[in-house]
Amino acid sequence: MLRVRPITAADGDLLKTIAVESGTGFTSLPDDEALLEHKIEQSVSHLAREVDTPSPVTYLFVLEESDTGEVMGTCGITSAVGLDAPWYHYHIGTIVHASHQLGIYNEFRTLYLCNDYTGSSELCSLYLRPAFRGSGGGGLLSRARFLFMAEHRRRFADRIIAEMRGFTDQHDSNPFWEGLGQHFFSMHYQQADFLTGSGNKVVIAELMPKHPIYIHLLPPEAQAIIGQVHPNTEPACRLLSAQGFRFENYVDIFDAGPTLAARPDEVDAIRRSRRVEAVIDTTPVAEDARLYLVSNTGCSDFRCVQARLQPTLNRVRLTPALAAALEVDNGDPVRLVSLPTAAGS
Repeated sequence: MLRVRPITAADGDLLKTIAVESGTGFTSLPDDEALLEHKIEQSVSHLAREVDTPSPVTYLFVLEESDTGEVMGTCGITSAVGLDAPWYHYHIGTIVHASHQLGIYNEFRTLYLCNDYTGSSELCSLYLRPAFRGSGGGGLLSRARFLFMAEHRRRFADRIIAEMRGFTDQHDSNPFWEGLGQHFFSMHYQQADFLTGSGNKVVIAELMPKHPIYIHLLPPEAQAIIGQVHPNTEPACRLLSAQGFRFENYVDIFDAGPTLAARPDEVDAIRRSRRVEAVIDTTPVAEDARLYLVSNTGCSDFRCVQARLQPTLNRVRLTPALAAALEVDNGDPVRLVSLPTAAGS
């Protein structure tokens, strides 16, 4: 049975493999062994603590086959960004140049360097290994974070963002970087991408131009990909949009990928999720029963699966196998939310 659980030190080798497989542009998991080990240690340590306020820590989770322990992918949530170092974005705005005397009026789109999302919680590090795509695991990985956030609201901010990976071509190059960033640095996009993931985003950002950038002065190739996502990121983008996330005209300063945002109460799975009592029962569930996302209410021992269920107002029947995967006993609370009809595909 597929389930999502917090990462452990034993998953270190798998995380290193994912860092290599995910390639250029996946900045939250760089190919840096020491940094990855630190991320795991930080996640394990903070999930074991009592927390009342958001902090600059990333909680990492993995998708596994509960029967075999095989790990298929990863995802994460940063509790609050920009509290330990500035968090940069470009905001797409408008500047008007007009002359009443000459009868001229022009509007120009601009990029303005800002820190507007400071303190927000961030969805990050979503990656499903290629061999396991198409099984519904990607949707489980992404949505499981919402049940965790719903259950542990005090750990997170009142705004959630998700930076979508920007477009790269067949040479792992990014036209936006080539049209703008490279003029301020003597390095290829891949090197800048690695430095960003290794925690040097602030150093690079401080070298970027602070004045508004007129988009129409950039090369056409750079203009064309502003706000565009990498093809591999399109399913994740659609899933978040369906959950209530929206594009607020903020893009990444390096690859110009869009950042989506929502308030917790605007996120469908968070808003509709509820706690019920688990009743372990061997009675078969009807084949046409609705698909649900269901989790236990733990933190360091969080577990989440998707299954066909028939909950009542206050209870839900779980098969012994489901209860074992969730690591709950009869009478324990669980959190659940119904899924869209196509969610299991």
